[in-house]
Amino acid sequence: MPTLIFDCDGVLADTERDGHLPAFNETFEEFGLPVRWSDEEYAEKVKVGGGKERMRTLLTPDFVAAAGLPADPAALDEQVAGWHRRKTEIYTGIIRSGSIPPRPGVRRIAAAAHKAGWTLAVASTSAEASVRSVLELAMGPELAAHFSVFAGDVVQRKKPAPDIYAFAVQRLGLDPAGVVAIEDSRNGMLAALGAGLACAVTTSAYTGKEDFTGASLVVTSLGDPPPEETVTRVLSDPLDVRPGPYVVLADLAVLLTVGGTSESTASRPPVDGPLDPGPLGPPHPRPH
Repeated sequence: MPTLIFDCDGVLADTERDGHLPAFNETFEEFGLPVRWSDEEYAEKVKVGGGKERMRTLLTPDFVAAAGLPADPAALDEQVAGWHRRKTEIYTGIIRSGSIPPRPGVRRIAAAAHKAGWTLAVASTSAEASVRSVLELAMGPELAAHFSVFAGDVVQRKKPAPDIYAFAVQRLGLDPAGVVAIEDSRNGMLAALGAGLACAVTTSAYTGKEDFTGASLVVTSLGDPPPEETVTRVLSDPLDVRPGPYVVLADLAVLLTVGGTSESTASRPPVDGPLDPGPLGPPHPRPH
């Protein structure tokens, strides 16, 4: 059966600006570190995969001296690990507060995929506790229980390296040709493509202007039908998927066809009915 693997931050919820950034800055304040990242600065930091890795970008000789940090690399690693543990606690508290909503369409698409027998997973370089908190927020506890989670330091190299996706594929015993990854950033897309997966992109707060050459589909969001009604806007459609007002599971199944060409629905990976939109309303008519 096919598999759908979601990235976490920016895909399940738009968490970077209103979740991770304030959590980093609150952590810096608690530890008395002489830094506060602005929105513009953090827009560059998100290109670094992994929270600890973002923190380590601070560790110039001048910063280490100004902050009174130890020069010994092992001691510095312990400091960063402590900062990151506290940052994860602050971040998961923000998520539990419910102040950051799930992104449109993620629960609908996942519910349709689960109903159709697809394997579900999340692959992220964020800490596992952070990922699980967002997953439960976005999917609800019942659906979240059907996801495999691959997160944090299970691999050494973070995105754009393909390691986290390759690890997920290996652990789940998957054929990469049967997997669609949903990403929001160029680094995430490169990781998925590097592992041999098809990749659909839903742009997020910091990634709208990135280069997504190589993605099979790029949209502003997966969208949702009424009553939620968020209409997706297609930014790139090299395989001529032509989704309607919102992306449905059948659209993602097209990405797994040979070469992405317009084969018949009957030859595509199984979905729950040829145009199944999940639990939220009737399908839109496909123009092809």
